Amino acid sequence: MNRFTPLSSLCLSERDSDLTVALGDGGRKNWGAFTDDVALLASVLKASPAQTWALAFEDSYLFATAFFACAHAGKSLVLPGNLQTGALTELSIHFDAILHDSRVAAPVGITSVSLPLSDTQSTSSLKLEAFDSLALTLYTSGSSGEPKAIEKSLFQIQEELTQLEAQWGAELEGTHIQSTVSHQHIYGLLFRLLWPLSAGRTFQCHDLVYPEQVVAKADEQTALISSPALLKRMIEPASGQYRAIFSSGGPLPISAAHSSQSCLGALPIEVYGSTETGGIGFRQQSTESTPWHLFSGICAQLDDVGCLQLLSPYIDPDHWYQTADLCELYDNHTFLLKGRADRVVKIEEKRVSLPEIEQRLCQSNWITDAASILHQQDERQIIVAAVVLSAEGEKMLAETGAGKFKLMLRQSLREWLEPIAIPRQWRFVDAIPQNSQGKRQQQAIEALFNRTQ
Repeated sequence: MNRFTPLSSLCLSERDSDLTVALGDGGRKNWGAFTDDVALLASVLKASPAQTWALAFEDSYLFATAFFACAHAGKSLVLPGNLQTGALTELSIHFDAILHDSRVAAPVGITSVSLPLSDTQSTSSLKLEAFDSLALTLYTSGSSGEPKAIEKSLFQIQEELTQLEAQWGAELEGTHIQSTVSHQHIYGLLFRLLWPLSAGRTFQCHDLVYPEQVVAKADEQTALISSPALLKRMIEPASGQYRAIFSSGGPLPISAAHSSQSCLGALPIEVYGSTETGGIGFRQQSTESTPWHLFSGICAQLDDVGCLQLLSPYIDPDHWYQTADLCELYDNHTFLLKGRADRVVKIEEKRVSLPEIEQRLCQSNWITDAASILHQQDERQIIVAAVVLSAEGEKMLAETGAGKFKLMLRQSLREWLEPIAIPRQWRFVDAIPQNSQGKRQQQAIEALFNRTQ
């Protein structure tokens, strides 16, 4: 077993040069090739006047090469959350140059370097030195869709990786890492890339995209890094089972947790956190009331309205951080999430919880997922809901017609909700709009109700 190694000296560690780092379409990449690739690219970057480099890769091995080459060359890193050319062009005012692979088109007029390098010069004379700082900026889309810059330090990243290894390293020993989430975002960056590299575990170069691929790769020597977006789609059982499954990026319905266990052989470990906060807590959801456990080293308290406040080394170890997450603290280690305070809205002086509306809708056998929002209709505000129907719901809709079916949905909510909180408009959709991180897109949901139906 390889000793867990800090990022700053990872490429200098004395590992077996034949140790497998990554597997992909091009075959196996070993440790010797990886450190040579990092050293060669670092020498190219040192010779460039560009200081801030964007990393835009679909291939995780090439991304890892670029990440460590930039760090060793003393360059600043920018991680766009969206790899579309237009999105990269819009973000280009925040970087000097871009590193990318052949699957990503670099913006016109921006200095770019495509990996792998065609240069075959010897790396024997290229020496890397440990780095003591890391200037890393991630761009993540908020509910408005506007890219938001979040800076991370080497200390914050390293603290979180050390905690992950302490929490689950023994359980994952000897596993290969498969993922359905991108390394361009903090969850994928940590779980599918930096953590395996630090611990000497292999990772796959490309994402799994479809449930069929996830099923096909299930075996005892593999861990899956995933999200609710894909786990909610698991239906067919796999012939094998994963050693462990991680899920983050949004709430995982308990039905999806149980179907994942049934289909893939493991109850998902849910990780709660954000790009801003890093990891906050984790749980394995056996029941709807299964509490969350704080990661070691994090302190929590509630403000006057019941929102969580954190003292965390992944944010600022000396100052409390305010969240908008409503919580109930059981003790110093466990808590229950109760939704977002910014999703509790007022209509006609009454407080309405949008998460509760969604929860009540998803209790129905007719609905598998739901999103509710506050919508402006003429001179008043109303609650509206987009829902994803189950097979039973689709059948009921076809049998009764849309008008009667919507009345039945409204009736089913009256046991739980005040009349003001019951949705006045409905949209039946194949999936709730979300971005590549599994975050719901508020603008896209609102757009569903800006047209007549």
